[in-house]
Amino acid sequence: MGLYDKYARLAGERLQFSDNGLTPFGTCIDEVYSATEGRIGNKKVILAGTNNYLGLTFNHDAISEGQAALAAQGTGTTGSRMANGSYAPHLALEKEIAEFFNRPTAIVFSTGYTANLGVISALADHNAVVLLDADSHASIYDACSLGGAEIIRFRHNDAKDLERRMVRLGERAKEAIIIVEGIYSMLGDVAPLAEIVDIKRRLGGYLIVDEAHSFGVLGATGRGLAEAVGVEDDVDIIVGTFSKSLASIGGFAVGSEAMEVLRYGSRPYIFTASPSPSCIATVRSSLRTIATQPELRQKLMDNANHLYDGLQKTGL
Repeated sequence: MGLYDKYARLAGERLQFSDNGLTPFGTCIDEVYSATEGRIGNKKVILAGTNNYLGLTFNHDAISEGQAALAAQGTGTTGSRMANGSYAPHLALEKEIAEFFNRPTAIVFSTGYTANLGVISALADHNAVVLLDADSHASIYDACSLGGAEIIRFRHNDAKDLERRMVRLGERAKEAIIIVEGIYSMLGDVAPLAEIVDIKRRLGGYLIVDEAHSFGVLGATGRGLAEAVGVEDDVDIIVGTFSKSLASIGGFAVGSEAMEVLRYGSRPYIFTASPSPSCIATVRSSLRTIATQPELRQKLMDNANHLYDGLQKTGL
């Protein structure tokens, strides 16, 4: 058996796409003009497929601070924080994120994917049982697999199905880990978080919410769905990313002071090079922008409603 034989079906589909002039993974954006416009080949296009929710990729302050960090501290850290140490901006960003979420502890990761992988795999080991929404992101599934946890899926956004499965666990439900997302990226719907919190209050368990797509978008200050629903105190850990509203790359988790131990037990944190100084600088700048310019969230909602209404009028 050849090394890639298991992908024979995918290889055939790839050829079919190619024969029909389609390249799903081959789109090249030749130039980027702004947060919303670019060029593909000879055609100017609207960049409607990004996660640049607040349009901060070309924010003047973020670019200036990123350039200054690049000049002062170089292109990268070239190692993990355990091996090379933390740069002062890493620690400053963690303090600022913790303060933004009103939590004692924040841990910064190199990507949003790594944040889920690092937190969940460290907690959801072979002794743990995890109840997760069936439509959870691949990083959540991968994290549970890496940790070796028992995985129980409940129907997408079905709190009653979650409750049924929690009840079946009996006493084990008290130590179960429930994982949901704030906004699900494929459908754009939100988790029934108030109902899920009610189940947790009655049956026990720990709750992790991935606010990757809801951070910067929902809530009075942009902290996400948990803030919008008013259940932040019932969420044990919030995980997020820098690659959407914060318009950079990286990830984070916020939680109790006890979460600090993950720096010593999370392999994806320990063995991954830390985020570059320029990325950290742009994130710190964009975090301040999110905190001080709530009108950006309102503009996003206005744009979304305008597009939705317009598409409905066309009959879609």
